[in-house]
Amino acid sequence: MVADIVRTWAAGWAVSRRTRPPVEKPWGLYIEVAGNLDEVGRHVLPEAKELLVHRASASVSVPQTWMKMPAEPEEIDSWLSPGWVWEENGHLMAVDLMATDPVAPEGYIVTVEAVGAVTYARVLDAAGEQVAQGQMASLGEAVVVDRVMTEEAHRRRGLGNLVMRTLADRALETGAVLGVLGATDAGRALYETLGWKKHTTLAECVYRP
Repeated sequence: MVADIVRTWAAGWAVSRRTRPPVEKPWGLYIEVAGNLDEVGRHVLPEAKELLVHRASASVSVPQTWMKMPAEPEEIDSWLSPGWVWEENGHLMAVDLMATDPVAPEGYIVTVEAVGAVTYARVLDAAGEQVAQGQMASLGEAVVVDRVMTEEAHRRRGLGNLVMRTLADRALETGAVLGVLGATDAGRALYETLGWKKHTTLAECVYRP
């Protein structure tokens, strides 16, 4: 179950970020990330087994290559080759999508635009400035939500909630039934209020020899 969700998340992330599709490796998936000095690529392991983690970490020679897997860092730290540095953990979450017909708070409007397989939800204030956003990649019966954020001056007004519910309603209209995302600690709190469930910690490390 977790391995399937990890694969869905990796595939959707690649679609959302408009990178090349994930490439199969003996330990899982590799996604090339172009034009990003902080991340040149990422290995995503659906399973965090010692042999797989060791092979994946040992295969990397290019700095700023990331590796993400369903595990707690302390469980797998000794399996890594030298040069890997731990970063903030993520949370792999999923939900059975439900329609809620959200309404924007007074003074805001929400717009939705689909470009290929990626749908963008944007919240604008009364001056027409974008103050919150989110996007999702469509993968048939699943969608992967990505890049949800609210400008600091407009937080605690339900705009993140509005973005998430808007994307969920649009996903259902396209035939999707499952939502998947990788959350930060801050984002996890919002998503849990909307019924999303954490399935595993996403251990995240980067190669900086």
